Amino acid sequence: MSEAEVVASSWSAVARPADVLRQARAENFPVALHVLPRAMRRDLLALYGFARLVDDTGDEAPGDRLAALDAIEAELDRAFAGAATDPILRALEPAIRAHDLRPEPFRALIEANRRDQRVARTGTWDELLDYCTLSANPVGRLVLAVFGGSTPERVVWSDAICTALQVIEHCQDVAEDAQRGRVYLPREDLARFSCGDADLVRAPASPALRSVVAFEIARSRALLARGEPLLGELHGFARLAVAGFAAGGHAACDALARARFDVTSATVRPRKIGRLGWLLRLLVRSWRSA
Repeated sequence: MSEAEVVASSWSAVARPADVLRQARAENFPVALHVLPRAMRRDLLALYGFARLVDDTGDEAPGDRLAALDAIEAELDRAFAGAATDPILRALEPAIRAHDLRPEPFRALIEANRRDQRVARTGTWDELLDYCTLSANPVGRLVLAVFGGSTPERVVWSDAICTALQVIEHCQDVAEDAQRGRVYLPREDLARFSCGDADLVRAPASPALRSVVAFEIARSRALLARGEPLLGELHGFARLAVAGFAAGGHAACDALARARFDVTSATVRPRKIGRLGWLLRLLVRSWRSA
């Protein structure tokens, strides 16, 4: 089977391209992004489509996932040459051309999923932060590039927000990840609160697991606060979009707190009204600090 055929078969076993973009529009993109100009929204959706393709391949594709990820990287090279064959990669080509995107952040996302095939557990908080440099932070850097607002200082703030969002997602998906044989919550933190492997899937969540999740969410709140100066540096649609991402993180933290950090009884997701409230709050604060 050729590299292109591996990509196509892996993708078809996970979802159709149209399903990915529909999911982005309906669920994963914050309310703020729906008001962006069409071309900008198209390019951000293309970034999301690539990230979703890579993550779903690493999580759900049948067969040799490392080979499938290698094939995606080869298809990425073709996209940068304007010759992609996969629909998701073809959708990425206009964004690459319009914003002079570099391949390194895309390669990092692939590498994060390669690591998932080889490493089942995270040992320390620093190891989790290092993983986020591959799995989350490249997305923020690409978003800044789309908005034309990338500077070294802004990248640092963006990394803090993206890392926070990734840790929050790991907290929301503890049981699902554990069932896949992966534990992203640091082993040192599980030991700190005497949380065993059985706690990761038991419902309702044990006091030990709730304590670990509350601990990681407090860290995530601090990271969101560390990255908030980015909003005051951005303008127009860029500020609105990035504030929307950060608002989603804060609203997710609120939802987890309301659920008393029980992440095994049901999937805890933020309310739309909560996202909107945080979006307005963050925008007001950014206007005052700008």
